[in-house]
Amino acid sequence: MLLPAKSEVARQLRHYRAWERSMLASPADVRVRTTFEDSGYTLCVLMGKRCAREAADAAERYLRTSLVTHAQEPPERLAPSGRRTPSGAARPHQGRAPEPGPRARRR
Repeated sequence: MLLPAKSEVARQLRHYRAWERSMLASPADVRVRTTFEDSGYTLCVLMGKRCAREAADAAERYLRTSLVTHAQEPPERLAPSGRRTPSGAARPHQGRAPEPGPRARRR
């Protein structure tokens, strides 16, 4: 698994937090809000998360842990319903199999 350099994660997290403070100070400023959202997106890509808040939390955890500890954390999984499970692992599908989609029926 490839992991980002801790120095880059720290730099992006500082950038995100600085723009977060600026955005909270002047929420009507479109330039500040756009730059804040861009910094959140960059952090999401860097940390492999879909939400900027999750990415910031993951970045903070990553910076606190050693490389070995981070690599041993289980990846987040989605259940078949698309929701996260409490343990982070996908639950096996229960009940009957889902109906085939429209393309499968045409054959």
